Amino acid sequence: MGEQTGMKKYGLIFSSAVLIAALVIYGQEAAPPSVDLFPEQEEEEPSPTPPPNGPELPELKQLDESFKPKSLGKDADALQVHVLWRELKNRATNDPEVQAAKKYAQAARTDLEKRNRLRNYYEVYYQRMSALATTPELKVALQALKDNHQGILAQPRVRPSPTPEPSGTPSATPTSTPAKKKAKDKNKKKKIHK
Repeated sequence: MGEQTGMKKYGLIFSSAVLIAALVIYGQEAAPPSVDLFPEQEEEEPSPTPPPNGPELPELKQLDESFKPKSLGKDADALQVHVLWRELKNRATNDPEVQAAKKYAQAARTDLEKRNRLRNYYEVYYQRMSALATTPELKVALQALKDNHQGILAQPRVRPSPTPEPSGTPSATPTSTPAKKKAKDKNKKKKIHK
């Protein structure tokens, strides 16, 4: 049995070798005898001369435009930027420097301290993503996201802590005193309890 399969293999190899040899021989016979591989230059017909400055090539701006990816539409471009942003987010989140900044921000004791540490975290985080970004559209989107995150940290309606002023100058921020209860309110309470 093993001898038969060995013979079949040799027969198949031999027949394919014969077929290849026949094709090579036929290919050489198929070429017409009038084909000249090295034509001599004819003196009667001069070849056309190229223009003095060479062929006309497109401008550099035209070449740049032709290699730019075409827009598929506003929604598709936004989706593509979002997908690229998610990939960058996943890569930047695993960065040890970003993880350390996040842990440091979460360990803050006061709200003001936490907001300041989060500003630092967002700076490190978006700087890392911007370094990994490949397209200018993605870098613009990252800057907008960074501005949005850092804008949330600002508290414009909270009065800042007063700065110490030199002695002898009045305070710039007015202080309020608690209102005193009216005498009528005290009498009403006494009447109710009787």
